[in-house]
Amino acid sequence: MTNLIDQAIDWLINFTGLEGLSIILLTTILAIIQSFIGIFPFATLLVLHISILGLKVGLMATWFVGSVAAVVVFFICKYFFRDWFNRKWGKRLERYEKWQQSIDKYGAWAIIFLRTLPIMPNNLIAFMSALSPIKSSTYIWSSIVGTLSHIWLFGIISSSVIFPDTDLRMLIISYVIFCMVLIMIFSISYYKTYKMSRDRITKSS
Repeated sequence: MTNLIDQAIDWLINFTGLEGLSIILLTTILAIIQSFIGIFPFATLLVLHISILGLKVGLMATWFVGSVAAVVVFFICKYFFRDWFNRKWGKRLERYEKWQQSIDKYGAWAIIFLRTLPIMPNNLIAFMSALSPIKSSTYIWSSIVGTLSHIWLFGIISSSVIFPDTDLRMLIISYVIFCMVLIMIFSISYYKTYKMSRDRITKSS
């Protein structure tokens, strides 16, 4: 199946004649399709971008198309297919109930975590977020940050295979710093929320 998808994408590239940065026109559409039905892994687009555009530009291009796809699927599901999706996927989502609760409770931070690691398909993250009480603006920025984290991490992994002679030390060090900053911001935010909740309980008692 993977080989068939790769061949189909190669055919589309040859058919459209797109090359260089213009390839983003095609991969954005493919990313939206992937985010809806997940018929091929998102890493396919990452490898494609890196192969055609190089490491740095390829990572940025993948971040862009991934963020656009995440936002488009979220809004379409939220405003057009919310009821249908809830009926169609309700039982399947039971296996991800704990993550739905995490999105409801932690909001942006749960989305960043889920988009960083391949715990569940990208389309389910968008669908579940559309069913949650999370604000659209919160979903947008958390998906952008989470997609960046995902691309950064898997860019490091895939680049070591595609470009074995490339020095990835700065890419790895910068990603570690990025993760540390996120963890620090989350800790501060969570502590403030916890403190406010505790203060309200103290005042009410």
